[in-house]
Amino acid sequence: MYIEEVPNRNSSPAILLRESYREGKRTVKRTIANLTGCPHEAIESFRLALKGIKLVPQEEYFTTERNLPHGHVELVLGVMRILGVDTLLSSKPCKERDIVMAMIAQRLIGACSKLETTRLWHTTSLAQELGVENADENDLYAAMDWLLSRQERIETKLAKRHLFEGGRVLYDVSSSSYTGRCCLLAVRGYNRDKKKMPSIVYGLLTDAEGRPIAVEVYTGNTGDPATVPTQIEKLQKRFGLERVVFVGDRGMLTDAQIAVVKKHPQMGWISALRTPAIRALVEQGALQLSLFDEQNLLEIHSDTYPDERLMVCYNPLLAEDRKRTRNELLAATEKDLSRIAAEVSRRTKTPLKGKEIGVKVGKVLNHFKMGKHFSLIIEDNRFEFSRKIENIEKESRLDGIYVVRTSENEKDLSTEDAVRAYKSLGQVEQAFRCFKGVDILVRPIRHWTVDHVKAHIFLCMLAYYVEWFIRKRLASVLFEDEELDQMRWSRDPVAKATSSESTKKKKSTKKNSKGFPVHNLHSLLQDLSTRCKNFCRVGEGKNAVRFMTFTEPTEFQSHVFSLLGIRWYKNVKPAPSKPA
Repeated sequence: MYIEEVPNRNSSPAILLRESYREGKRTVKRTIANLTGCPHEAIESFRLALKGIKLVPQEEYFTTERNLPHGHVELVLGVMRILGVDTLLSSKPCKERDIVMAMIAQRLIGACSKLETTRLWHTTSLAQELGVENADENDLYAAMDWLLSRQERIETKLAKRHLFEGGRVLYDVSSSSYTGRCCLLAVRGYNRDKKKMPSIVYGLLTDAEGRPIAVEVYTGNTGDPATVPTQIEKLQKRFGLERVVFVGDRGMLTDAQIAVVKKHPQMGWISALRTPAIRALVEQGALQLSLFDEQNLLEIHSDTYPDERLMVCYNPLLAEDRKRTRNELLAATEKDLSRIAAEVSRRTKTPLKGKEIGVKVGKVLNHFKMGKHFSLIIEDNRFEFSRKIENIEKESRLDGIYVVRTSENEKDLSTEDAVRAYKSLGQVEQAFRCFKGVDILVRPIRHWTVDHVKAHIFLCMLAYYVEWFIRKRLASVLFEDEELDQMRWSRDPVAKATSSESTKKKKSTKKNSKGFPVHNLHSLLQDLSTRCKNFCRVGEGKNAVRFMTFTEPTEFQSHVFSLLGIRWYKNVKPAPSKPA
């Protein structure tokens, strides 16, 4: 017997169960049943049965024993291989290198503590891909010690890749709170997290595009300017760069630190003046505010700053923002001071002493930082205050004005590009946002020893090195401005930065030009994680055959892999007899 499909002219073909036999020299067909109305699956099963193939229920024959999310691991490890992170860590394979590779990848996939890392990387294909299934938290701490011992060599390799003679380097400082009590680096100082806790300071050095090159950790009470000399020494002695342009903000590259840089004649620098210095220029007549009636950028020279170029910028939007902020702070300060004045006048039976009033007033002024704009009279049972109108007006005249200073001559760096170079420090601030935000999570810092804290922060820097590349290559499917790098060096350096039209459209429609959904980095990795590594079994007992397959990527996942130049696995690969 066999199954035959008989075509019909105006309808679907008839599916018939037939048998054939010989009558003399003729072959005769006889129809046993019409199967046209049967489900396709039943017909195919009947066809296999007629061929003598034994059929069993699917769940008794083919089983998926386990699947591991794999697509996001595939992307991160693929990028790390493109960047040569493995050879960056060590030229020779070793257990410590594999563990560090896994910790960097886990930092991007889902940042967590080291103990949790050893748990979570078994819930994806990460541990299996790098062969670290048996590593425990002690192995991770040992690998961190190994990484820290190689930090200088790794940073030197990064410098050779991305820094060059005459190029610009960006440098900025940040800090993170520390919740423990054991680390000697955790000291009370200026806490950028706005918390009354000990903190740890770290300075990040990047190339002109914001790509991380080196990081250094300091005690929490270290001032930003104090970190500059070590960075200059690092650039010249360790990286072997005689001529670079060091870009730092005005709170860091103070006059004292610029004097340190000037001791290295071939080193250039770009920074900005602080408000008192700008006010002094106005009072000296070197800076005339009337010049900004028709322009927003001009270059001036001052005898106070010989051998320097001063680029004066005026941004009316920034001026309006500073005016609004100052008025809000003045109003908030007056409200609290009025409350104290009312309390003083009300306390007749037990009058407030001058010292008590001073303590209350000091807390208010320290909170809002508006003490310079108020005149105060504090005596026993008396408190009066008033605004210093002249001071406020004097300060408001400088609203929206900032001055970029540089040692570079006009031939090497135009006025506009000097301002753009200073504003490029925003790329380092972007790195700190990724460090502290939802991506890498440098905090909370869970380590006790100085070495482990340093290794942790260096590990986070390496994770951002990978993330930086991913964001650049995948800008079209992320909420990133694809034209930003080009626009940064062509748009008005003083005017407010705006997104490109393509980015505005992408953000409004939540889709890119090819119709694919737009993600943030976290949701993109989650989408990719639906591509799994599947461990399957055919048959039972001793005759069972095990193999591994990959979930076919969606059209969007294939698009993401193609943007990065990553070839995703297609073929079935052999797997161990027992699933990992």
